[in-house]
Amino acid sequence: MLSGPAARERAGQMSFQDEVLPLLQRDVEALHNGDAEPRKDMWSHNEPLVLFGAAMGAVGWTEIEQVFDTIAKWFHGSSSLDIEVVAAESSGDIGYVCAIERSDILDPTGAAKSYALRVTTVFRREDGTWKMVHRHGSPLDERALDALASIR
Repeated sequence: MLSGPAARERAGQMSFQDEVLPLLQRDVEALHNGDAEPRKDMWSHNEPLVLFGAAMGAVGWTEIEQVFDTIAKWFHGSSSLDIEVVAAESSGDIGYVCAIERSDILDPTGAAKSYALRVTTVFRREDGTWKMVHRHGSPLDERALDALASIR
């Protein structure tokens, strides 16, 4: 009998990537438009949780939620987003996505800014749903550092 991802796909269930990649796209787009709720919905509230963000970090749901609310206030619109998946896999109830997130956003003055982040996101399946438990983002280059500094 087959088990694991191949068996779930044969049974008509979505693969890890099919399930989480559209959610990641929606999450980042919403955050760039000032809405932290999709990101909060994607995160587990069950410890341990760690955020090593490109601009801010936190440990534990209470701190992480505050960071998301703060970051959402920095963004004032997004004109494009591309998530280039470098690697993604799951085994049992743990999965990860390593990606380059390329974004065109508006800073508080309305000026367009482009930047890219290297991002690793770790998921844990809880009650049948993939939830984020760790995110590590870092600027891909100097342009990303400049863009992040301009929106804070």
